[in-house]
Amino acid sequence: MRLSEALRERHDSIWRRIFAHPFVAGLADGTLPVEKFRYYMAQDYAYLIEYSRVLALAVAKGPDLASMARLAELLHSTLNVEMGLHRAYAGRFGLAPEDLAATEAAPTTYAYTRHLLAVAHSGTLAEIAFALLPCQWGYWELGQRLAARGAPGSQPLYEEWVRTYSSPEYGSLASWLRDLADGLADGLPAAAQARIAEHYHASARHEYLFWEMAWTGQAWPV
Repeated sequence: MRLSEALRERHDSIWRRIFAHPFVAGLADGTLPVEKFRYYMAQDYAYLIEYSRVLALAVAKGPDLASMARLAELLHSTLNVEMGLHRAYAGRFGLAPEDLAATEAAPTTYAYTRHLLAVAHSGTLAEIAFALLPCQWGYWELGQRLAARGAPGSQPLYEEWVRTYSSPEYGSLASWLRDLADGLADGLPAAAQARIAEHYHASARHEYLFWEMAWTGQAWPV
């Protein structure tokens, strides 16, 4: 069994809670209050900024030119394409680019991105890839599940979000990262695989907490 498959199976309880979360359920049927999605978009933008830094560190740790090139391409796409699309999409919810730029990372966003950056600074590329996998592969799996339920016709902008994360293009990216992670982990000693498992578990927990944060509108208490 591939390590990514084993870890996904081991932490299935987390994914079941994500799939049943009220924020996700509201996305699926179009009943999610727009202000909650607006909050999510702003925090996701703050996440993407730090995610780009993680990718930059991953490029430097690539084991070969092909991996470095693909990671660099992903970094370029995130900074120069995805974030532009994110700004345009958020604008349709009433969020101007300056609003996104001024977003302060909420406690969960801050904790999640600091976890990823710590792995990126001190870990191997295998550790980075598995730390990113719950987000990349998790969104693909979530997108597929929501698409299978049918479009939320009452809220076409949510339908657009579902289409993005269930698209063949996004699926190709998620599959590439999963293959990279499994290939790098293959044959590693038990201690290295244990570190990878810890990073994956922490990221999976943060994925659940990110949806919970968006549902509650989490803010710093002080």
